[in-house]
This record gives sequence, structure tokens and C-alpha cells, in this order.
Amino acid sequence: MARSFDVVVIGAGPAGYIAAIRCAQLGLNTACIEKWRAPDGQYALGGTCLNVGCIPSKALLESSEHYERARHKLQVHGVTASGVSFDLKAMLARKDQIVRKMTGGIAGLFKKNRVTWLQGHGRFVSGGTTWKLEVDGGQGSEAVEAAHVVIATGSRARHLPGVPVDNRLICDNEGALDFDSVPQRLGVIGAGVIGLELGSVWRRLGARVHILEALPSFLGAADESVAQEAWKLFTRAGELAIELGVSVGAIGKSKAGVSVAYQTAEGKDATLECDRLIVSIGRTPNTEGLGAEKIGLKIDARGFIEVDKNCRASLPRVYAVGDVVRGPMLAHKGEDEGVMVAEIIAGQHGHVNYDAIPWVMYTMPEIAWVGKTEQQLKAEGIAYRSGRFPFAYNGRALGRDEAEGFIKVLADAATDRILGVHAIGSLASELIAEAVMAMEFGASSEDIARICHAHPSMSEVMREAALAVDKRSLNG
Repeated sequence: MARSFDVVVIGAGPAGYIAAIRCAQLGLNTACIEKWRAPDGQYALGGTCLNVGCIPSKALLESSEHYERARHKLQVHGVTASGVSFDLKAMLARKDQIVRKMTGGIAGLFKKNRVTWLQGHGRFVSGGTTWKLEVDGGQGSEAVEAAHVVIATGSRARHLPGVPVDNRLICDNEGALDFDSVPQRLGVIGAGVIGLELGSVWRRLGARVHILEALPSFLGAADESVAQEAWKLFTRAGELAIELGVSVGAIGKSKAGVSVAYQTAEGKDATLECDRLIVSIGRTPNTEGLGAEKIGLKIDARGFIEVDKNCRASLPRVYAVGDVVRGPMLAHKGEDEGVMVAEIIAGQHGHVNYDAIPWVMYTMPEIAWVGKTEQQLKAEGIAYRSGRFPFAYNGRALGRDEAEGFIKVLADAATDRILGVHAIGSLASELIAEAVMAMEFGASSEDIARICHAHPSMSEVMREAALAVDKRSLNG
């Protein structure tokens, strides 16, 4: 006889496991299906983010930053280091240890909250009074029933047509986190978040990195002033080589490693020879094998599940959250959707403010923003005022020798309500939280300007940028 649950969540990435935990907290009998297997063959929770995405990439970014600081950035502090080297195996082992700790932590949270973990691939079988699903695992298949289903199957790396990814020479994000050696020449297709972050890791460890981007502009989703500053910093001597507006042609393995034929923005034929190639051209939702056709679940032409503003799918008591639905493919966006859906199922009033979701790039310096960009406000005809303040005038930033970049605050010209905040600089990923909270509560730039910020701290740059909206910065 099939086991029955109030809620079954398909997928245990950030969106799925958070949805399952919140459902259980609200008193719902909840199960979560997950098919991910770790390299040792054991089932693991956490999805792409914890296993081969956000968590391991940030671990390697941190390790590579320490190495670069030791080699090039300690002298200014009066610290001399000689003979600095790194152990790649140790770096990768540390990364893997963090992953195991995080994924094991979710298993502990499931146990604590009494979430049943169903190991295997989940798919719909039929509908009716309850939804009937099948879980295919290592020990065979199991039938389960659920009053409500939350689909959180995530996304996978998009590959170029006709270009096989072996994750040895030609890699996606998974292979790029597990190189057994540092390539002398690393090619990257795609100058988005993943391409820049992974390119930065291996550049710091000694690779010469050449990035090919099809779009004619750099970081088109970011505020133009931030993108311009990032271009200046990322392409200076010794950093990343980035070509925009290219058209990638044939890609094949060569004696040297990988050969990429492409056409430059000026229309000239060129070839990139590299030891390894990372393909980072975006991600595509995981909706195949879900059994959607058996129950009439609506999926659009790009593979996304169609949902309303509250993540309700086209069928009763079916929801979808995270990377399989519209909106940015951000783990924290998926987590908030998971909480919202759980609370709606429990009869509460869950809500996600999509206008206050932060974006972060963990490059050096970091980039973060929330709300509208300046170019969006101009296109929409919204009158605004802008305030900008550089980290170069901040005592804590100078003390850290991380004085590059700035914070910019955009506020409504009539009401002063904050419309967007954009940062490029050290700790931007942490500083943006103040702006998110301010926007969530409808704050004005004057509100941030009037709040006492600790001195000396990097957060003072946020206050000074808010003061600059009214042209009254105190320290610049």
C-alpha cells in the first residue's frame, strides 16, 4: 500500500528542502524526494547549489583569494611572505568537506523536523483526489500519494549543441570545480556569474584565462556604472582577458587540449587554443522525466513550469518553486518561494517580494545589487535622484587595502523611496542586506542617511551614498 503524505516535495535543493522543512514546521506530514548521488554513490541532499554550485564554488573562491593575498597583497601591510605555494588536493578536499558538512546538515534538519526523505527519482503517475507519484531508487520503486505536491527539481548547465561535455577537457560548472591540476591556459565561454567566478578561481591559482562572450555588452543585467567599473577592474593587466560580441563556431579537441573557432565583434576569424574549456552559457530547468504529460502539467517552450504569482501551477494543489519557474535562478529566491508555498498550503498568507531580491557576484571585488538599475528607471520614465560614494574615502576599506569600487543609491525624485542600490567592492555581498531590508520596508534614502552606522566600518559607505542622494555626503 502506498505511503500517504500531506505534502510531497520533489527535489531537495535550497528551494525544495526549505519548502519541506517549513511544511513540517507547520504541522504537515511531509516527504521530500531527492535523486542526487555524491561521488561515493551515496544519496545526498542539497541539489546543485550545495553539491556542485554555490557552496563549493565559494569555498574555492575563498581559498584562491587567500593564496593571492599571500603572494601579492600582504606587503602593503608590512608582512613579507616568501616561497608561498598551494596544495590543490588540499583545497579540493576542504571544498568537499564543506559540502559533506552542509548536505549532512540538511539530513539532520530533516530528522529534527520529521521530514521523510525518499531517495530516488520522483515522477507523477496520476491525479485525482490525491496525487500519485512513483519514486525510483536504488532498491526499486515505491508508490506514494500526496494531497499537495511542490516541484523543486532545479536546473542544470546548458550545453552548446554538438559540443560534448566530458568534464575533463570540456567542462561545465561541475567539472570546473574538480580540475586535478591548474591549466596553463583556460578558456571560458560566457562572461556571466559562473564564468567570471570560476575564471577568477583558476586565474588566481596561475591560469591565463580567456573569456568569450556572445553579448556585445558586459554584465548587461547590472547597473551600467557598476558594469563599467567591473570591466575596468576585471580586465586590467594580470586579470581576465574578456572578448565581447563574439560568435563561437566549431569546438574540438586538439593536441594542445581544446580548440575554439570564433568570430570577433569586428568580424575577424580567430581561434582560442586552451588546455581546458569551461562552458557557462546559462542554465536550463529540470522538467524532463517528471511525468508532466501524464497529468497535463503546463510547461512553456523553454521548459519552465507555468505558475502564478504565488507559484501555483496549472493543476490544483500543485506548486513549483526555484529554478523550474520564471524569475532569476537564485538559491535565495527559491528558498523564499519554498517558504511562501508551505505557508499557503498551511492556510496562511505566504508572500515573496520579487522587487527586493538581491543579486550577488562573488568576484574580487564583489558585486551586489537590489531593485532597479539606472538604465531601467530611464527606460520606464521614472524620475529619480542618485547618490554615489566610493570605498576609497572609507577608513575601514583603506585599512583593509580594499578601497576599490563604490555604492550607489537610487531614490524616487518625489518621494525619496529607495528604488535600487548597487555596490561593487569588498564585502558587497554582506553590505547589500541593509539595502534589501530598507526596500522591503519602503524606506527612503533619508532613512538610511539618518541611521547611525558604526565607525569605522564598510557600512558607512552605504550611509554616505544615501546622504549623497541629497548632495550632502559628510566625508566626500
